[in-house]
Amino acid sequence: MNTNEAWEKLIEKYNIIDKIKKDGAFYITAKQIGEFKEPRLMAKWDSSEALPKVFKHNNINILPVSRGEYVLSDFKLYEPIPELGQRDVQMLKVERPIYDSIDIENITSESNAIHVLILSKILDDFLSEDDNVSTFSGRMSTGVFSFYVDRHRGTSLNVNVNKAQCEIDGGVENSNSVVILEAKNVVRSDFHIRQLYYPYRLWKNKVNKPIRLVFLIYSNQIYRLFEYRFTDIKNYSSIELVRTKNYSLQDTDISLLDLYNVYENTHVNYDDNMKKSNTPFIQANSFEKLISILEILCEESKTKDEISNIMQFDLRQADYYFNAGKYLGLLKKISVKEEAEGKIRNFTKICLTSLGKEVMKLNYKERQLKLVSFILEHKIFRKLFFITYDGGKMPDKKEIIKIMKKNNVCGDGQIERRSSTVESWLKWIFSLPNI
Repeated sequence: MNTNEAWEKLIEKYNIIDKIKKDGAFYITAKQIGEFKEPRLMAKWDSSEALPKVFKHNNINILPVSRGEYVLSDFKLYEPIPELGQRDVQMLKVERPIYDSIDIENITSESNAIHVLILSKILDDFLSEDDNVSTFSGRMSTGVFSFYVDRHRGTSLNVNVNKAQCEIDGGVENSNSVVILEAKNVVRSDFHIRQLYYPYRLWKNKVNKPIRLVFLIYSNQIYRLFEYRFTDIKNYSSIELVRTKNYSLQDTDISLLDLYNVYENTHVNYDDNMKKSNTPFIQANSFEKLISILEILCEESKTKDEISNIMQFDLRQADYYFNAGKYLGLLKKISVKEEAEGKIRNFTKICLTSLGKEVMKLNYKERQLKLVSFILEHKIFRKLFFITYDGGKMPDKKEIIKIMKKNNVCGDGQIERRSSTVESWLKWIFSLPNI
């Protein structure tokens, strides 16, 4: 039974939707959740993309209020993350820290990303505070506190928390403040505010220094740092972005001329006519997420389910992103035999092609330009690249659809959705000089 099916059964058994509409909230115990599925798999989604369909359809969400109880309501719990290149954010190149025990070329975990963040003095620069020292991390009890949180119905709900569990990726102290770090090594569209708010409320009562909250993403060899604050300590929804800055340990200086040189030196190898291609035309809007998946697969092959869990999106999206990687010649499926529950079973896994492995070994600038070249091997993107470069602006959606129809890339029922992906990939290409 998957998570969505389990929640459908719970909602039906306890009449949860009607009770939320009538009473404003519904409290449920871990024991009740466990009637259908392990509670720890049923109540924590770092991105709204991972929410069960039944939650999305009914605009409901869940918060822990103790170690054994949760509250459901039509909560607004997530904060959007802008795409890289969509904001005028400064990029700073920093010197690499030299330690035998740290492989700068292979930062694959959130904990490693935090180690390098501190050792490279990136955090010092971002906070304008020297000598940041790692002092705490791990699972902790939140203590007792209450807060208000906004709901879709336009009002807020008061929530009381009594020793719920929270996990802190990194805790740092300097002369003037205590810093709480929440780290991610994959790109997602938003993040759960609870990941900053619960640790904030816990440590606000434990130390005398001000608390600073930093959300960081390390992906595609770039650190993206966001500092947040809560303007009202008792209001979960009062989160506010203070500053953001990007850092790289490598050369990220890509110019329009670099892009044009790639265009000049790339030949069309694919016309994308759906009658001739065995790969569905792309429907995976975030090129950053595709790169995240490529990075995940650098370590080892994964099943579609495993990729969905790591990226926190549904299986259909996993298919879309696999096909996008296949479209570029970077991903393939393999059959493997593994022992599971005492039996030998066949699994289909997704892995990097030899071309994908070569690309992921490149440094930042070379990698991005090589990825651009793979995109421009497709006739439709070569045409749209020239239109954008020559005209100095993105073509509108009507022009993109017109070119897609001319090249017969997909059926009429799919063309609107897939034109959004074409537009997003084109924007990614022309965002590179702004990163």
